[in-house]
Amino acid sequence: MIEDIAMAVSTGAAGNIVAYMLNGRVDALRAQVTKIFRHGTEQERSAALRTLDRDVDALSEHNVTRADLTNQWRELLLSYLTAHPEARTDIESFTFSRDTDNTTNIGYQIHAGSGPQIGRDNYGSMTFGGQE
Repeated sequence: MIEDIAMAVSTGAAGNIVAYMLNGRVDALRAQVTKIFRHGTEQERSAALRTLDRDVDALSEHNVTRADLTNQWRELLLSYLTAHPEARTDIESFTFSRDTDNTTNIGYQIHAGSGPQIGRDNYGSMTFGGQE
């Protein structure tokens, strides 16, 4: 029963970690990972943050799938939770986080020529050279 709960908590948090990566919310994610791994050693915290940076880069370069990252983070969190059961509350709080609604694909754009480049949603009109 305890193992099932640990697996569910780890799976939920891993899914949110990857969702934050996809949304480009790396700074917020870095703070959450630091909070989650605060019960571990300095080496465990550093390794988790290095893994995060590596995974963000791999995701942006399309070298890894969302499913692979989710599985990897689930295993990392499950292992950490097994070693540090006191971290359960922090992991659970991130598991039920709802701050990941706005899905984005990490990629790149090439802009050639004149005019504005719009990277996110744009509402309303724009004026170019006095014309709308």
